[in-house]
Amino acid sequence: MQPPPDITLTPEAGAHRHGGWGHFAQHYVEMLLAMAAGMLIFGAAVRGVLALTGGELSMGRQPELASLEMAFDMSAGMLIWMRVRGHAWAGSLEMCAAMFAPLAVLFPLLWLDVITTDSLMMLEHVLMLPLMFLVMLRRRGEFSHRSPKVSR
Repeated sequence: MQPPPDITLTPEAGAHRHGGWGHFAQHYVEMLLAMAAGMLIFGAAVRGVLALTGGELSMGRQPELASLEMAFDMSAGMLIWMRVRGHAWAGSLEMCAAMFAPLAVLFPLLWLDVITTDSLMMLEHVLMLPLMFLVMLRRRGEFSHRSPKVSR
């Protein structure tokens, strides 16, 4: 007895059905690595330029600037990697916005002495990651499939 033709799975069908969440998770990990690379590379460049000009960014003295610089460094690394992977500008910029959005809430809390400068950077990172995840869920179709530039 042969199975009906409409329930036969081909390797392509199985790969398509299971690849979505795998690609989604892979993209999330790639974004974390790109953010870390951005912090290392762009952070070093900013600190180097500041050192050459006699300036510095201090979390203790300029927490807002230091936090914005960190969000920029991570966003730059992520944006570059997303564009290399063939993602559209809209989704890429939304992911970058997720890096800055926590600061809109955290800065007023800092100014009102609800949080300290020591906790600002930690809270910034703790809030960025779920926001980035939510952007990815919102654009699940884009982030669950292989990027155009890496298609086989």
